[in-house]
Amino acid sequence: MNAYDTPPLPGLTEPAPAGLPTADSNGLPALRHLDWPALVAELDADGVALTPPLLTPGQCAQVRAMFDEPGLFRSTVTMARHRFGEGSYRYFAHPLPELVLALRQQLYPPLAHIANTWAARLGEPEFPGLHEDLVAACAAMGQHRPTPLLLRYEQGGYNCLHQDVYGDLTFPLQVAVLLDEPDRDFTGGESVFVEQRPRAQSRPIVRRPEQGQGLVFAVHHRPVRSARGWSRVMLRHGVSTVHSGRRHVLGVIFHDAR
Repeated sequence: MNAYDTPPLPGLTEPAPAGLPTADSNGLPALRHLDWPALVAELDADGVALTPPLLTPGQCAQVRAMFDEPGLFRSTVTMARHRFGEGSYRYFAHPLPELVLALRQQLYPPLAHIANTWAARLGEPEFPGLHEDLVAACAAMGQHRPTPLLLRYEQGGYNCLHQDVYGDLTFPLQVAVLLDEPDRDFTGGESVFVEQRPRAQSRPIVRRPEQGQGLVFAVHHRPVRSARGWSRVMLRHGVSTVHSGRRHVLGVIFHDAR
């Protein structure tokens, strides 16, 4: 149990030993043995949690290669054109690739449990327990476009601080999976988060995942214990400059876009 007494996550097994993930019979990632209580404690402390590897090196290469298959995507954004940074990203079209869909569907239920704990603390509406019900709720609000995306940064690339809000219905957690090996495939390119607490200066948080690891983090805000109960704390995220090589990231966002 963490410092904020988050309820235990039902139906989840004990964490597996550290190391590379195994795959289920369909070759999709097996996520059942993540140490969710430890991840919850990190999220409550910082709004950011680093998972063990979610994808094997082979799966990382498979997803990374998708960037050069334009038929998989509904749109491409050149970041410099919009002053978002330097680099490019592509939003997947329906139907999502199996690995991407599996991550989105299998990660969602425990994240929904955390999201609903946060919602109760802040007096906000709850979220559905299953991802297909969240997608249906998004569609009812005019949010039909899939949001999982693949990002590529070349040397000199970076991402300005931002929040991934695509409509009125925003699920409060997202996951970013690093697809390359730091210090072999690229240097620099750290994941940067900035937290703004009420009546306090901003706090920087830097994480440096290894290949296949995921960063779970707050999309927009999260609850933090205060003298009067719970306060909303804002979080923005970005990427520092890539000094050499090429960096790819799979972004798994759970709500759809307007």
